[in-house]
Amino acid sequence: MPVIPAAALAPGEASAPLVPPGLAIVVLALLLSIQPVTTDLYLPALPALTRSLQAPVAAGQLTLSALLLAFGCSQLLWGPLSDRFGRRPILLAGLSLYAFASVGGALASSMELLVLWRTLQGAAMGAAVMGARAIVRDLYTPLAGARAMSRALTGLGIIACLCAPIGGLLTEAFGWRAALFAPSLYGVAALALVALRLPETLARPNPHALEPATFLRNWLLVLRSPTFWAFSLLTTASYGGLFTFLASSSFVFIEVMGLSRTAYGLVLLVNAAFYLAGTLLCRRLLTRHSLRRTVAIGGALSATGGLLMLLAALAGWHSAAALLPPFYVFMVGHGIHQPCGQSGSVGPFPQAAGVASALNGFMMMLAAFAIGLWLGGALDGTVWPLVRGVALWSVLLAVVAWTLVQRHGEPRDGR
Repeated sequence: MPVIPAAALAPGEASAPLVPPGLAIVVLALLLSIQPVTTDLYLPALPALTRSLQAPVAAGQLTLSALLLAFGCSQLLWGPLSDRFGRRPILLAGLSLYAFASVGGALASSMELLVLWRTLQGAAMGAAVMGARAIVRDLYTPLAGARAMSRALTGLGIIACLCAPIGGLLTEAFGWRAALFAPSLYGVAALALVALRLPETLARPNPHALEPATFLRNWLLVLRSPTFWAFSLLTTASYGGLFTFLASSSFVFIEVMGLSRTAYGLVLLVNAAFYLAGTLLCRRLLTRHSLRRTVAIGGALSATGGLLMLLAALAGWHSAAALLPPFYVFMVGHGIHQPCGQSGSVGPFPQAAGVASALNGFMMMLAAFAIGLWLGGALDGTVWPLVRGVALWSVLLAVVAWTLVQRHGEPRDGR
């Protein structure tokens, strides 16, 4: 069976245990996909569970924003722990906690308990996503990592395509609790794969990773890197646009436009399909262009989508048929920025990939939490919070792609 060669590592780095490339991509796809499984699958049920638990819209938004804040903050702990003890034990602990918290959320009897369980679920989810990004750095150099990440995120796109329709069908057939229970099954499946098939990928755990001096030194190493900031701001702006859509779309399309839960699930399915197309385009672009050029093309797509969406709304076209096509263009750009940004942000740090991955994830989720808080008060029964938020993030994203990434974003092994 072919394996990832040691040559995939940068010169002078320790060789990690060889992992079959197919297994590596499948594991990465499952670990990264835990995020849309946790967020997208329950979105069709969000209005229903908010009414069932007799809570205001802002409280319903908190089930998403609190989860993502915990997701981002927890990575700051999971990252150094994985640098100290290895990726495998952190993944096993995190996935076990995730499955447990998912069951607790499905059984919650009040909005307060649901927010608590979702917060715990988000903290556990951080171990999986952080671990996946760190594994990419364990096994690949930065440019090769971007290609591998694009393949894994193609798998994420496929899974994300299924999440919202499944969530809508489960909610229609069995109620909103079924949509909250389904992620526990996913967590158990991912746990089994990691436990049975994935070896440790960190060649040399750092026994000093949790010492205060080492901890501070690694943080400063990452935070002083302009390459880290360029790619992390890229992923943050891209995720900001997506999260604005995800956090507001169920209310806009179901409550304002009158779409059924099943129809809304199809909206998110097509959304994920365009993201999938973006990851495939990313792989093709990376074979023909430099990483910087690829990101610049993605920035043009993102800005075009966000601004066309704003123009459609300003023209008075407040319908799904008018607003969705421009956002799908934004999602193609998102499929380019995430693999390039996530691999690029950890690329310069072979001995502190866990810390770099954690800080990158924390930045994205901090933005998501702020967006969730804003939307809790901004949703006013119109399309404008969704449209203005996406337009703003699309412009910021293009600026980062065309300036910071162009100056600081070239990988060490890249063209």
